[in-house]
Amino acid sequence: MPFEDLKPEIISILNTQDLSVTDRLNKICHVLKNSINHYDWVGFYFKNGNKLELKLRTYAGEETDHEIIPFGKGICGQVAISNENFVVPDVQAQDNYIACSINVKSEIVVPLFKNGENIGQIDIDSDTPDPFTEKDERFLEFINQEVAKIL
Repeated sequence: MPFEDLKPEIISILNTQDLSVTDRLNKICHVLKNSINHYDWVGFYFKNGNKLELKLRTYAGEETDHEIIPFGKGICGQVAISNENFVVPDVQAQDNYIACSINVKSEIVVPLFKNGENIGQIDIDSDTPDPFTEKDERFLEFINQEVAKIL
């Protein structure tokens, strides 16, 4: 499904007042995983209080052991420090990659900012090699901007 077609659904989910924030984020994870062929695992990580680590809040896809990720470790941990999108076309080529599943071939992580501070990120794993484009980045940035409004 084209990204533009998903935007109204994302906004509708985020505006659903009778769901908790976590439930809304979970619905977004499932919509993305089920609507975009190359999104095989979708999750939101957030800074864990004052600790220099990320904590998994919700996700759609295979279970993961990586519920806590220290800043600097793996792709997510690097984004927590760099404050920049990180697109990994081939996870095997990354020295600092944390393997979640043997099926994962590529990953994209986009930081989530609230009032100029990096408070979390959306993380997408794909079983497809090198599927992510600039359109994925812009779409995920849009999602994070909308998510920041309800936090």
